[in-house]
Amino acid sequence: MITADSTSGTDAAPHRYTAALADDIERRWQDRWESDGTFWAPNPVGDLADQAAAELDLGPKFFIMDMFPYPSGAGLHVGHPLGYIGTDVVGRFRRMLGDNVLHTMGYDAYGLPAELHAIQTGEHPRDNTLANIETMRRQLRRLGLAHDDRRSFATIDLDFMRWTQWIFVQIFESWYDDVAGRARPISELRAEYASGQRRAPDGTVWADLEPMERSILVDGARLAYVDDSPVNWCPGLGTVLANEEVTAEGRSERGNFPVFTRNLRQWKMRITAYSDRLIDDLDRVDWPESVKIMQRNWIGRSAGAHVRFATEAGTPIEVFTTRPDTLFGATYMVLAPEHPLVGRLTPEAWPDDVPRTWTNGVSDPRSAISAYREAAAAKTDVERQAGSSESSRAKTGVFTGAYATNPVNGERVPVFIADYVLMGYGTGAIMAVPSGDQRDFEFATAYDLPVVSTLAEQEGHDAAYSGEGTIINSSNDSITLDGMSVDDAKAAMIGWLQDHGHGAGTTTYRLRDWLFSRQRYWGEPFPIVYDAQGQPHAVPDDQLPVESPEVPDYSPRTYEPDDASSEPAPPLARATDWVQVELDLGDGPQQYRRETNTMPNWAGSSWYELRYADPHNEGALVDPANEAYWLGPRGEGDTGGVDLYVGGVEHAVLHLLYARFWHKVLFDLGHVSSEEPFKKLFNQGYIQAYAFTDERGVYVPAEEVLEADDGTFTFEGRPVDREYGKMGKSLKNAVTPDEMYAEYGADTLRVYEMSMGPLDASRPWETRAVVGSQRFLQRLWRLFVDEESGEVLVDDAADVDAGTLHQLHVTIDGVRADMDAMRFNTAIAKLIELTNLLTKNQVRARSVLEPLVLMTAPVAPHVAEELWSRLGHSESLAHHPFPEADPAHLSAATVTCVVQVAGKVRGKLEVDPQIGDEDLQALALAEDNVVRTIDGREIRKVIVRAPKLVSIVV
Repeated sequence: MITADSTSGTDAAPHRYTAALADDIERRWQDRWESDGTFWAPNPVGDLADQAAAELDLGPKFFIMDMFPYPSGAGLHVGHPLGYIGTDVVGRFRRMLGDNVLHTMGYDAYGLPAELHAIQTGEHPRDNTLANIETMRRQLRRLGLAHDDRRSFATIDLDFMRWTQWIFVQIFESWYDDVAGRARPISELRAEYASGQRRAPDGTVWADLEPMERSILVDGARLAYVDDSPVNWCPGLGTVLANEEVTAEGRSERGNFPVFTRNLRQWKMRITAYSDRLIDDLDRVDWPESVKIMQRNWIGRSAGAHVRFATEAGTPIEVFTTRPDTLFGATYMVLAPEHPLVGRLTPEAWPDDVPRTWTNGVSDPRSAISAYREAAAAKTDVERQAGSSESSRAKTGVFTGAYATNPVNGERVPVFIADYVLMGYGTGAIMAVPSGDQRDFEFATAYDLPVVSTLAEQEGHDAAYSGEGTIINSSNDSITLDGMSVDDAKAAMIGWLQDHGHGAGTTTYRLRDWLFSRQRYWGEPFPIVYDAQGQPHAVPDDQLPVESPEVPDYSPRTYEPDDASSEPAPPLARATDWVQVELDLGDGPQQYRRETNTMPNWAGSSWYELRYADPHNEGALVDPANEAYWLGPRGEGDTGGVDLYVGGVEHAVLHLLYARFWHKVLFDLGHVSSEEPFKKLFNQGYIQAYAFTDERGVYVPAEEVLEADDGTFTFEGRPVDREYGKMGKSLKNAVTPDEMYAEYGADTLRVYEMSMGPLDASRPWETRAVVGSQRFLQRLWRLFVDEESGEVLVDDAADVDAGTLHQLHVTIDGVRADMDAMRFNTAIAKLIELTNLLTKNQVRARSVLEPLVLMTAPVAPHVAEELWSRLGHSESLAHHPFPEADPAHLSAATVTCVVQVAGKVRGKLEVDPQIGDEDLQALALAEDNVVRTIDGREIRKVIVRAPKLVSIVV
């Protein structure tokens, strides 16, 4: 879209601020910033240290970060830079306040899109990824972002990957000491076993253990470990997925393939050891409360009790409950279909008089259990959870043929399996209380099981009630809960369980250990090898990084999407010469087998903030002095971390939780001084757009759609439907930054995106509205430059009236406050208002225009630098002090007083803000139009509200 304002045709004044002039200005200043190192932030020590700055003291620091972008092949659309422009405005403002600002941009370059591209085209994912990075770098540079380009990297860079693998080794070589409340080196645990200070869980001493038994004992405590456990297996992708990568419909986020629960041997990280710290330390960081709530809910800390129910098979069933006060209402039990006790409990034949509905019509228990287990395995945990909360969904299950004993009343209760109970949560078993849980109530209704009310408030109702109330029907020979409140009954029941050996009070968590294996090629190889006995060993530091081998085919072995019985076959397994390796791990050369899974794409983004602080350090993850300066705590109770981290809320329980875990491990091991990676978090909104579909449901180019007066839309004469949401290439509604640069310039795009609304709110993109931001910059330009001659119009000697000075300093005060609070839209509105006033009054005074340029610089840096230069300044304004308001000019020189006669406005006066009532009344009665309106009539009353109102009653 070319507009009259953006064209540089022959009818335009030769020195008008057009897209062509903006392009010239912006490219020149971007080149100068790069050649001068304008945005380089000096480090205290190392190759990025500035000795001159160090001698003068580096001063206050400000570390600002954007969430790692993934270099997509489609490049950027105008929605992507919203947060990047916002952080750039903050960084430029903080430099002008005198801060040493660290702001740079790296690239989260591992990921499934590049691998899928490689599978489809045969192009190495590295080549494709590097090309995508160059495209993104070009687009971001053209935006004028004030980044320290010396600190940029990609997660696929070998010197970065080396330290990612090194951190994994640190985690692998650590264990969590619950007594000390921190991670410690695994060597210290081994030493405690060897000295006799610590024994194996079964009481065996270290000296009595065989070497393999010792390895198994120690490996079982590691923070990174291999485990056989239920995982989300996606045959269509040929890989396992973390819970967070599975949709609520039980399908993969990538590709929308079905996902199944399978028991597989995979790498995990013991993030659960940090559950309490991950929850408690949320109170110490400046994050949006919505994100804190999501993390707390995801971790899911619950206080309650473990209760043991005896069974006829001799093996008790243990459950966790947050409501031990309802034990007298437990009328049946449910195990997850995968529970290991199911096979032990299930008899060969049904007991006598079992209702047919309990057996699903199957003639023997084992066949019934097998059939139900197979059906449940076809669903993911997410799908089972989602379905279990929908009362309209029929509850399914099958009786195991076994009974357990309720410990509080001796009642014999049947044991079922049902898919709404998950093996991965709690103990994989529940005591079902139909009166207190709606899922249990619906299951009990479907299977005709008893409902016993334990709260007076629930009795007589046809639904479960789990709130507060008075306990009823809850007594035996040794305890009476009747009449108690819920809290008192919980405490009393926990005490009774402990005294009688039936359970104990405890805390459980919803969070499960982090699944860390992927069956992919394009990911960091694990720095792990296995010996002949299958035991894992870390690759020594001097052999890092472990690089990916070349392979003939980048795809994992994939299967029919519904083939739940398939097995993972990673691409790295094909590189047999790489897999089988001879290494010396300290005991002489031996044959080992490399790990053929790769790390997930979350690995590099779990620590990259540390590498920004010291990107070229070959001897350490980060130098302690640089880490302490950029991320270290600044006072008692301060967690430390990045000063401002900006990104989307969709990463609340993925990247943000994982990064906090890695950082805390590194803190425990003494590698960093900060306890949290990100001190302040800000979630930017999204730029959204309209998309249009024809009668076939096919998207059509949005820019070619026409809107009629009646609000309908057509494409090539045919009606189309409009929808609102994401912007994207596939939706044919994407607008690229390159288009905006060509038609308006980068500064116009920056001003428009920052003026659309609050940074944390989503907003619709409207290309036709961009011209308004360009016109603002053109008015600004005309204040300084004659469009015909190019002459600078600023007058050094011009006098400035009190009203203009007042408006200038009110604007400075307001813009400064808005910038500090990231209210960029209102700051721009104030700049536009001041520019319009100066344009109207033809104000050319240097003392007014220079502060205007400086205030505009954070949002429109190129045009501001150009005007600053034309004002005679040889140095960049990037580090020039931001204007400060003079308190003497903040009070208005005059205010407008409205004079009413008989309720109608008949006059206006410009008066001193401090004028008294008598003086104001005298001025009002003397005003010419007021005198004419009164016309000699009697004045009955004069109401004075100095300095803004005089009301005359005649």
